Amino acid sequence: MTALDSVALSFTLRGRNGRERIMTVGTIEVRSSKPSLLMRGVTWLMSKRTPVFPPDADGYRAQIAARDLPEDAPMPSKFEDKFIVERRTLAGHEVVTLHPKSGQPKSGPGQWHMLYFHGGGFVLPMFKEHWPLAAAMVERLGISVSLPMYPVVPEAEAAEQDALADAAYAELAARHDPSRIVLAGDSAGGHMALMLALRLGREGGPKPGRLALFAPWLDLAMRDPAISAVEERDIMLRVDTLRACGAMFAGERDPAGSECSPLSASDEELANLPPTRIWTGRDDLFIVDSRTFAKRLREAGVDAKLYEYEGAPHVFMAIVPTREAKDTFALLGRFLNE
Repeated sequence: MTALDSVALSFTLRGRNGRERIMTVGTIEVRSSKPSLLMRGVTWLMSKRTPVFPPDADGYRAQIAARDLPEDAPMPSKFEDKFIVERRTLAGHEVVTLHPKSGQPKSGPGQWHMLYFHGGGFVLPMFKEHWPLAAAMVERLGISVSLPMYPVVPEAEAAEQDALADAAYAELAARHDPSRIVLAGDSAGGHMALMLALRLGREGGPKPGRLALFAPWLDLAMRDPAISAVEERDIMLRVDTLRACGAMFAGERDPAGSECSPLSASDEELANLPPTRIWTGRDDLFIVDSRTFAKRLREAGVDAKLYEYEGAPHVFMAIVPTREAKDTFALLGRFLNE
């Protein structure tokens, strides 16, 4: 049996704390057999709220057409005391960096620096939930985290988002060892981090040392029919709405093509990616493409692994007090120390 075949081989372990854990050898590891009590409670509350995206494509288009220019959620004022906050303007947009408060920014040799892209379907700005997610990674991992406040579609073009991503990485790599930079993001932000890594691989410049993806959006066309089986469990996302969102982002391009969907990248392009870890909930539409992508990465020779969480919704790690989020941060720390 090969490592790739082993995605179907799982067994149950019980740790010292008595917690049951399903383990899978190889590309995919299921971290828990059932959601934590806190995750179940928060997910239930989320299911009762008005969803961020309308449940159908027409409603989505109408919502976008009628909205005012969206604004990023402001950074909590207490962060000024908790962290060393650094602000830069690149490609006409702000990049906020949170450094651990240890007397000076932890940007010296050997320290990791994360370039993190927030999610929101390319059309929504920074959510208030993204700030505590970034803060948790600074506090728990002792790393610096830079967050580009990128412009959103359709008020801006997708090319502007890419330009800011490129500028943010180039500026960071000019003052920090690229091999100690981790590109990261959630949902559409995971897509942005991954597409940036693919561009860097094609251009032959200094590559980042790691790629960490939280529930990344990998196929803007949502082509895999297996996704429909997960849709009824997903409390946040709907296939038709996502397709409309992906088409808006793509513009004149093919949403399913490699220009827009990293799942369509060639094996040669994938082989240039750095070691990669993916975290996705099993009640998340993106779990299907995450499995396919993780397998493709391993086939291309990339050190890659997918971590799955039973009963967890889209971008579950933003619910930072949960057992699942804490496990994600612990695994990310281990990944950076490998």
